[in-house]
Amino acid sequence: MASIGVLVVDDSVVIRRMVASVLDDDPEINVVGTAANGRIALDKLPQLRPDIVILDVEMPIMDGLETLRALRVTHPHLPVVMFSTLTERGASATLDALAAGATDYVTKPSHVGSVAASIERVRGELIPKIKGLVGANRERTATAGGAPPAPAPAVHPVRQDRVDVIAVGCSTGGPDALTAIVAGLPADLAVPVVVVQHMPPLFTRLFAERLDRSCPLIVREATDGLTLQPGQILVAPGDRHLVLRRQGVEIVAQITQEPPENYCRPSVDVLFRSVAQVYGNGALACVLTGMGRDGVKGSERVRAAGGRIIVQDQASSVVWGMPGAVAAAGLANDIVPLRQIADTLQTAVGAGRRSAVHHRVLPAAPAGTLIANSAGSAW
Repeated sequence: MASIGVLVVDDSVVIRRMVASVLDDDPEINVVGTAANGRIALDKLPQLRPDIVILDVEMPIMDGLETLRALRVTHPHLPVVMFSTLTERGASATLDALAAGATDYVTKPSHVGSVAASIERVRGELIPKIKGLVGANRERTATAGGAPPAPAPAVHPVRQDRVDVIAVGCSTGGPDALTAIVAGLPADLAVPVVVVQHMPPLFTRLFAERLDRSCPLIVREATDGLTLQPGQILVAPGDRHLVLRRQGVEIVAQITQEPPENYCRPSVDVLFRSVAQVYGNGALACVLTGMGRDGVKGSERVRAAGGRIIVQDQASSVVWGMPGAVAAAGLANDIVPLRQIADTLQTAVGAGRRSAVHHRVLPAAPAGTLIANSAGSAW
């Protein structure tokens, strides 16, 4: 990969120097400039031509959200990572920025104990995002410029006689993708939906509240012991795993602090494993845009249990890491553009319900008795 040019925008000179120093230590990254506010950053963009922008959320003169909106007018595809504080105000502003076109975000180090720990935190979280986002953007640009696209992985279509739950996993680009999908689902969806979106604490609660306001279904951050209900979406809380378990005749959420998997907590693999165990061939898993491989091992369990797996296609993904890894492993039953995923999920749920009704064996009736069509009953 050619050197990655980064523009760092933050009103704190200490933060600018720390981030620039960490990034410049990586041989694949070159900090081409810094700016103390959004106005300076926008003025520098034409000359610096960065591959990616690290943008502080809260700044004087021109804050991150205002800067992002202006930047998207002139640079619609330039990756932008918001650099936010882990506070309610910072989380809310970051979610606003994601809705306005930010590509991803990283939270600023807080309460980590030392400058060295802060530096390692920035290095561990920011550098992989920079490389992943710029790599995906360059690949997308090359394909748009005429380079042949990679051959699509093989899919394995399957008929699912019944869908009892939808489980969704996503990361980078997931908030926008989830918002688009849940807005297309009906209020009377016949099954519950469980979601892992890689986010820290506080962010997940605010994100669930925003989803709840933007769609006809009920959306909640999952809490321990909460019963799954049709037409309800449960979002895994930040820094906690979400697993499902049977409790009598009900399925309930269990929140745990078991170790991270794939460096993630919540982890898609953890959720998908429990979904496969509880629902078996009634599980419908959906893997959306995101970096890394979280979801592959869980998808193996879903497939082994007889469930079905849908992944978002590469063209509509911000990063085709997670869905691409599931597809490359031969686990995907469908590879679907984002705009079609809500309809695909709804169709699968409806088809499974109709199939289950159609295959029910009705008790024999006395001769001459007229039996009414019961296809719509009991569901």
